[in-house]
Amino acid sequence: MKRSTLRKTVLTLASLVAGLGIATAAPATAQAAPTSTTKTCVTGAKLVPTCGVLWGAAAGGFTGKPRDTEHKAWEKLSGRTATIFHTYHKGDEKFPTDAEIAMARDKARPRVLLLNWRVEYGSTWANVAAGKMDKRIDAFAERLKTKFNDKFFLVLNHEPEDDVRTDAKLGMTAKDFAASYRHVIQRLRAKGVTNAVSVIAYMGNEKWMAQSWWKDLYPGNDVVDWIGLDSYVSAEKNYYHAGKFADLLDRKAKGGVGFYDWAVKNHPGKPVMVAEWGAYHRVGKVVDKAAQFNSVLPELAKRPAIKAIVYFDTKKDLFGDRDISIDSAPTSLAAFRKLAANPLFNVTVR
Repeated sequence: MKRSTLRKTVLTLASLVAGLGIATAAPATAQAAPTSTTKTCVTGAKLVPTCGVLWGAAAGGFTGKPRDTEHKAWEKLSGRTATIFHTYHKGDEKFPTDAEIAMARDKARPRVLLLNWRVEYGSTWANVAAGKMDKRIDAFAERLKTKFNDKFFLVLNHEPEDDVRTDAKLGMTAKDFAASYRHVIQRLRAKGVTNAVSVIAYMGNEKWMAQSWWKDLYPGNDVVDWIGLDSYVSAEKNYYHAGKFADLLDRKAKGGVGFYDWAVKNHPGKPVMVAEWGAYHRVGKVVDKAAQFNSVLPELAKRPAIKAIVYFDTKKDLFGDRDISIDSAPTSLAAFRKLAANPLFNVTVR
C-alpha cells in the first residue's frame, strides 16, 4: 500500500473510532466494547437508544415477593439502576399496577416498564383474533389512557413457540398467534393508545426454529417495533445449552441461521432486545459464571442491532432445578458488577 493511501486509511479509521466514542489508548481486551462516554445517550420515539444499550432486569422470579422490591434489591446487588423493569401479567389483571407506575416515575432512578401480557389467558389465540377478548383489551387501553401515558414496552405472550398446537381446532396455531398479536396491537392503537412500544419475544430455541410453522409466528413489521429473544446458557460444561453469550444469540435449526442473524436479515432496521437472558447452573452445583458475564461486551460490540438486554434473575427456575442468579458465587457477582458498570449502559429514558 502506498504511504499516502496508508495515511488516509489511518486518518479515516481514527475519525471513525472517534465518532463511535471508542477508546484507543489501550489495546482491546476481553471486556472491550463500544462505549458512550463522549455522547449523551437517550431513548427515542420507539425507545431505541441513540447510542449505547438499555440495561434491564426481571428480578425475583418465582419468589412470590413484590417485583418492585426485588428489582430495587437487585439494583443494589448489581451496582446499577436496571433501566428496564420487566414484569408479567395475564388475562384480566389490572396493570400497570400502582407499584409499577411508581417505579417508572421514580425521579431519582428513571425506568421504563417492560410489561409482558398473556392476553389469551383462559382462552385461545384464535378467540383473541376473532375479537372475543376485546373487552379485556379495551379495559387495558382505558387504564393506560387514564393512569399511564409514559412510553413503555409491551410483549404479547412471550415465548409463543412453547404454546403452539398444530391442530387448528385448538385455536393455538402459529398463524393464530400472529393474528392474535396483530389484533391486539391494532385495537389498542384504534382505542387511542400511543405509548405502547410492541415487542415480539421468541425463545429462539433450535427445536422450534426447525419447525415448518416457526416462520408463521411473525405478525408483521407494521405491528412489531422490536424483535425480542428470551435465551439462556449453562455455565456447567457438558450440560444443556452450555456456552457463553454468543451461544444464546446464535442457536439455529440444522442448516439454518442463528437467531440474531435471522432477525437482522429478515427484519432489517428492527432493534433487537434480549428480553430475558441469564447464565445458570443446577441448584446445589455451583459453577463460576464469570466467563459467561465476561463474554457479553465483546458480543455486543459485534452486534449493533442489539439495543437492550434484560437479565432474568432467580435462585430457582420454574421447575426448581436451575439457579440463574448473579450472586450464586462471589466470583460470578464480581464479574457481573464489572459488566454492569460499563458506560455502554449509560442510557437515559425520555
